Amino acid sequence: MARIVSRALPLASRSPLRIPPPAPLPGAALLRSAAAAPPLTPAAPAASLLSWRGLTATHEPSLAATPPFAGFLAGIRGLRKIRRGQAAAKRPQPQDSAPPPPPPPPPPKESEIELIARIGVEEDMPDDAEVLLMLGDIVISVETAARQAEEKGVTLLDEVRVLVVRGILHLLGFHHETSDEAVMELEKEEQLILKSLRWRGKGLTKGAQDPSKLQTVSSDGQVTNSRKRAVTLRFYRPKFKYIFCDMDGTLLNSKSQITARNAEALREARSRGVNIVIATGKARPAVIDALSMADLSGRTGIVSESSPGVFLQGLLVYGSEGRQIYKRNLDQEVCREALLYSLEHKIPLVAFSQDHCYSMFQHPLVDSLHYIYHEPKAKIVPSIDHLLGTADIQKVLFLETPEGISSALRPYWAKAIEGRAHVVQAQPDMLELVPPATSKGNGVQILMNHLSISPDQVMAIGDGENDIEMLQLASLGVALANGSEKTKAVANVIGATNDDDGVAQAIYEYAF
Repeated sequence: MARIVSRALPLASRSPLRIPPPAPLPGAALLRSAAAAPPLTPAAPAASLLSWRGLTATHEPSLAATPPFAGFLAGIRGLRKIRRGQAAAKRPQPQDSAPPPPPPPPPPKESEIELIARIGVEEDMPDDAEVLLMLGDIVISVETAARQAEEKGVTLLDEVRVLVVRGILHLLGFHHETSDEAVMELEKEEQLILKSLRWRGKGLTKGAQDPSKLQTVSSDGQVTNSRKRAVTLRFYRPKFKYIFCDMDGTLLNSKSQITARNAEALREARSRGVNIVIATGKARPAVIDALSMADLSGRTGIVSESSPGVFLQGLLVYGSEGRQIYKRNLDQEVCREALLYSLEHKIPLVAFSQDHCYSMFQHPLVDSLHYIYHEPKAKIVPSIDHLLGTADIQKVLFLETPEGISSALRPYWAKAIEGRAHVVQAQPDMLELVPPATSKGNGVQILMNHLSISPDQVMAIGDGENDIEMLQLASLGVALANGSEKTKAVANVIGATNDDDGVAQAIYEYAF
């Protein structure tokens, strides 16, 4: 993974901000303090001075010998006090209220904030690189910046410059998600700074996409605009380094598809440095196939044969570089009993063996597991002995109506395999038999230990009973509204349903 080389940018009282031409650093941007920056010649076209008081450009700045960050916090506090005073003055006052206090005096000249920065973006970036430009508490995804630059019709360097300015304004207390007036205020300040720096760029309003394409309608009929939220979140470091996410009933909707908004949220999280880890009852090929529809599988996606993940209810765990670090099989006698039951009662059953599926006879429900749920197409075996003699079975799955499972299958098997295996129900029309003490959470814990991940770094999203332990392991467990009552009872947060882009909502609301 390639990153832009960077360091926190010191700010000093009365130190100038100059932007020399991009440095010839391959795939890198260098941020430098005032003392480290080389002197500029008058011919430098990008040279400029940023003064938070006057925002006036000059070509011959003088460097003060003040230590880094001197006066920075005082300047921010002074600016925020002024902004709060201006906002309070605009609010209508009750007739019988006391007269408003006099506005605070302007900040002294000593609190002017100026800084030096050098930004260079190499155009020939690696295709598979995840590149982040980090400036203190501002994090800019070059991948996202490149996409926005293309949409706006500007260069990548111009877009990065705009995001740097906008990020600083956000840290100074300017926000645009509260009202249209706030949008205009931020846009005005942004354009003022860009003009002063002689930087080109399109801001929130000039560079915005068609608002109608950015609106989403929730299940209760409310229309929201995702542009404000997405733009804002880009500037701040995520709260979690890892998101463990379930598939069926969570990332996938009721049609077993990933929606465009969920896919975009995963890309946004990855572009911010968040690792997405799939933890599911599915086989790994099923996850790769389901996410390939949104171009999220393979080497550059979130799941591949070389990525970590938890599959088959935690019975198969893959670690670094996709190496298998854990596997557990179902007792062969339990497998035999389940296969015999399937034959005698003509209830379709699928046996899972790593990346392969097996069944005793053809059935439309068995085919649906492949065509709808993306699982490997089941191979019909000639006999039970042949299957058990040639494959290790991690779990078996019965396919039946929800009523048939709740009234007959689940009570029967919960008693028949007590102490030898365990029943799991992730979907209303599916019942799984797995080894005892099996849980998706156990697989997640094994992977966390393998990758040296602490719980405070993890957010988990799920819906089924098999997600309970996983949600409890995470620092923040999110259960979707369509989930089981038992799962929602242990979750920290209840999100939207899987048909209302619950994963995207959880990421935008809680991960950043």
